[in-house]
Amino acid sequence: MIRRIFIAVVVLHGLIHLMGFAKGFGLAELSQLTQPISRAMGAVWLGAALLMLGTAVALVIAPRWWWAVGAIALIVSQIAILGSWHDAWYGTLANAIVLVGALYGVLALGPWSLHAAYERAVAHAPPVAARAVLTDEDLAPLPAPVQRYVRAAGVIGKPKVHDFHATWTGRIRASATAPWMTFVAEQHNTIDPPRRFFMMDARMKGLPVAVLHAFGAEGATMRVKLLSAFGMVNAAGADLTRAETVTLFNDLCLFAPGALVSPAIAWEPIDDRAARARFTLGANTISAELRFDAGDQLVDFVSDDRGAASTDGRTFTAQRWTTPVRDYAQVGPARVATHGEARWHPATGEYAYGEFDLTSLAYDVAPRA
Repeated sequence: MIRRIFIAVVVLHGLIHLMGFAKGFGLAELSQLTQPISRAMGAVWLGAALLMLGTAVALVIAPRWWWAVGAIALIVSQIAILGSWHDAWYGTLANAIVLVGALYGVLALGPWSLHAAYERAVAHAPPVAARAVLTDEDLAPLPAPVQRYVRAAGVIGKPKVHDFHATWTGRIRASATAPWMTFVAEQHNTIDPPRRFFMMDARMKGLPVAVLHAFGAEGATMRVKLLSAFGMVNAAGADLTRAETVTLFNDLCLFAPGALVSPAIAWEPIDDRAARARFTLGANTISAELRFDAGDQLVDFVSDDRGAASTDGRTFTAQRWTTPVRDYAQVGPARVATHGEARWHPATGEYAYGEFDLTSLAYDVAPRA
C-alpha cells in the first residue's frame, strides 16, 4: 500500500510539472503561475515531468535501480521549482517525499544493500558442468524409506542436481509470544561446493526488515537490518556455522532429494518409516532423524544439533529443531513439500517460529560451464 501511494504521489507530481512546460511554451495561460517562465525553463519543467513519470515506471519495471532515476528527477524538479519559487515552493514538499523514497531505495536495493550482497553471492556460483544421471543403483546405500522417498520425488533418471533456486512467502516470529511478521524470501543453494544464500524481506510492526543468511567456504553469517539502514544482527562464528550446517542438510532433504546419495552422508536405518543421517561438512558432523508417512513422503526432520540463536545472534542454546512439512506437489522439476514449519522445542513447550510456503523451485540455474 505504501508503495502504491508513493507511486501515485510521484505520478501526480510529474503531471503537475507539465503546467510549467505549458506556461513556458505559451500553450496555456495558467493563473496559478504568476511569474513568467522562459522557454528554456519550460524545457526544464518538461524534463522534470518526464523524469518523475520515468521514476514511477522504474519503480515497477526496474526496482533495483529506480532510486537513481528518482534522484535525477528530484534535482531537475527542484531546479524548476527554484526558478518559480513564489508559485511552486510547495513542490519541494513532494520532492522531500521523493528524496526519502530514493534514500530508502538505495539502502534497500542499491549496491551496498543486503539484496546486492545476495545477488553478488549468487552470481559467483560455480558454473554447472556435465552431471551424471541419478540411477536406481545410486540409492543402494540408502535405508529403504529414504530410497522410496527419492523415487517418489521423481528424480531417478534425471541429472544429479548442481544447484537450486527457491522462492517463498510466509511468516516468522522471534519467540513463542512475539507477534508474527510476514515475509517474502528467495534462496539459492549449490550442492558441490556446499553454499547457501537466503534473502528475506519481512515486516516488523509495519517497518521493513532485511535478513541475509550466507553460507560458504568461510562459514556462515547472518545479517539483519531495520529499514535496510540500522543493523540489528551481524552474526558469524563456529556456532552459527554448525547451526547453518543443519539448515543446509535440511534443504537437501526437502528440495534436492537426489543429493541424499552424497558420500558426505552416513545413513542408519531406524524402521520402515524413519532413518537417521550423519552429515559431515568441514569441521562439523551433524545428525538428524528423517520421518516418513505411508505415502513415502518426508513429513518431519528432527535434529538436536541446531542451536537457537539469541536476539543479537551472538550466543546459541542447544535445543531440538524440527521442520514438519506437508502439501506435496510437483513444483518445477520435482515433487516436494510446499508448506513447512520451523519449530523449536524448549523445556517450556514446542512452538513454531516460522511458516513457509514454497512458490517456485528450479534446478541448475547457474550458468553452464
